[in-house]
Amino acid sequence: MTHILAIDQGTTSSRAIVFDAGLRVKAVAQQEFPQIFPRSGWVEHDPAAIWTSVQATIRGAMAEAGLTAKDIAAIGITNQRETTLLWDRATGEPLHNAIVWQDRRTADTCDRLRAEGHEGLIRTATGLLLDPYFSATKLAWLLDTIEGARARAERGELAFGTVDSFLIWKLTEGRVHATDATNAARTMLYDIRKGAWSAEILALFRIPAALLPEVRDSAADFGATRLFGGEIPIRGVAGDQQAATVGQACFTPGMVKSTYGTGCFALANTGERMVLSTHRLLTTIAYQLNGTPTYALEGSIFVAGAVVQWLRDGLHLIGSAAETGPLAEAADPHQEVILVPAFTGLGAPYWDARARGAIFGLTRATGPAEFARAALESVGFQTRDLMEAIAADMGGATARLRVDGGMTASDWAMQFLADILGAEVDRPAVRETTALGAAWLAGMQAGVCPDAAGFAASWALERRFTPQMPAARREARYAAWKDAVRRTLTA
Repeated sequence: MTHILAIDQGTTSSRAIVFDAGLRVKAVAQQEFPQIFPRSGWVEHDPAAIWTSVQATIRGAMAEAGLTAKDIAAIGITNQRETTLLWDRATGEPLHNAIVWQDRRTADTCDRLRAEGHEGLIRTATGLLLDPYFSATKLAWLLDTIEGARARAERGELAFGTVDSFLIWKLTEGRVHATDATNAARTMLYDIRKGAWSAEILALFRIPAALLPEVRDSAADFGATRLFGGEIPIRGVAGDQQAATVGQACFTPGMVKSTYGTGCFALANTGERMVLSTHRLLTTIAYQLNGTPTYALEGSIFVAGAVVQWLRDGLHLIGSAAETGPLAEAADPHQEVILVPAFTGLGAPYWDARARGAIFGLTRATGPAEFARAALESVGFQTRDLMEAIAADMGGATARLRVDGGMTASDWAMQFLADILGAEVDRPAVRETTALGAAWLAGMQAGVCPDAAGFAASWALERRFTPQMPAARREARYAAWKDAVRRTLTA
C-alpha cells in the first residue's frame, strides 16, 4: 500500500491520478462531462454524469498503473467548490441538477439581502461577500423551488453537500456524510472564526441544520470505499484552490499561488490570522490540520481557461488550446483589442453579477490572432487586479507568484502575466498541483508521505518568467484594461 489515488473533480472534467509514495505521477485518467445552460447566467451539471466520470477515471487510472485496491494506501479528493447538490438520504438520488459555482440565478436574492443589511453578518462570520457564487443562496433556491423539499429537509430526509460531500457519500455508499473545513468555508453558511455552521445564517436562509454534513479537518478519516475491488480509505479532502495551495507548498504566511483552470483563483496564506479584506477579496480557510485552521485571502476570477474554451467551442476559432499561444504571438501589435470575459459576471475585486462580456478596440482587420491574444491577456489583466488587492490588504506587494493549472502550459500567457504584473512568475516542475495537494493530505494522514516541512522541501521550479515589458507600456496596457472594465460594469 504505497500508492495514493487523487480524485480531481473539476468544473468541466473529472480526473483520477495515481501517485507513488514519493508523490510522483504514475497514471492519469480524465473524462469530460456536459455543461448545462438552462438560461443565460445559469449553469448546471448532471450529478449522475459527475459520478459516472469519477468512477470511470478511478478505474482507468488504476488499470493504467497496474494496481488493485490493496496497493492504494488512501484516496484524496479535491473538487470544484460551491457547486451545490441536494439528494435523498434513503436512495442517494439527487432532487435536481447540481447548481454550479458559476451560476448567477440568485443575483436578485443577494441584492435583496444586501439591501436589507445582512451582508455584515455574512462577511463577519464567513469571510465571504454576499454573492450568488456561494452555496447558500443556491441551496435556498432548491428548497424554495422543489415542491416539498423544505419540509422533507426539516424531517431529515434530504442531504446537502458540495461535490466533495456528494462523492464521499457515493464512495462510502451512504455511510459518511461529511465535508472538510475548506469546502464548508465556501458555502456562506460556515462561521470560519468559530469553526461551526452558523445558526444565524441558517435561519436567515431558512436552511434546516439536518441537511448539513459533518465538518472535518482537511486530513482526516472520511470513511472508506469498497467499490473498486477492495477497501480503500479516504483520508484527504480539500476544495480545488485550497488543494492547489497545499500542492504549491504555500505553508508560510505571505506566500501566494494562482491556479488557472476554468476560472482563476489566487490565494495568499495569512497564517492563523484571519484578515478581513478591505479591497473586496474573500477571507477563507487555506487548509485545516489537527483542528487548527490556516487562513487565506482569495481573489476569484470566474473566467480564465473558459475563455479559451469559448474560442474553441463558441467561436470555433481554434481547434485546441495549444493554438492560442502561436496565434497570440502572430497578432498585429498595432491593434489594442481588449476582451472583458464577464460571461457569468465579474468576480473579485468587482463582484458584479450582472456584468456581461464585452470586446473593445475591434477593427476591420481584427481576426483570430487578435482574439486569441486578447483572450490570453484578459487572464493576465484579471490576475493583476487580484494581486493589487492582495498587496493592499497585506500591506505590501508580493515579490513572486507560484502558478499552476492548464493555462500555465502556455509560455506566451505566463510571460505576459509576468510582464503585466511586473513580478516574477514561478511555474513548478509538477503542474498537477491540485491533485498533488489532495494526494499529500491523504498520504500524510495515512502515514506514507512526509510532514509539511518535508513536503515543502520537495517543491521544485520548472521555469521562472521575469518581466520584460517596459514599465510605461505595462501601465498603459493596464490602464486600458481598467477603462474597458469600467465600461462593462453595471454596479
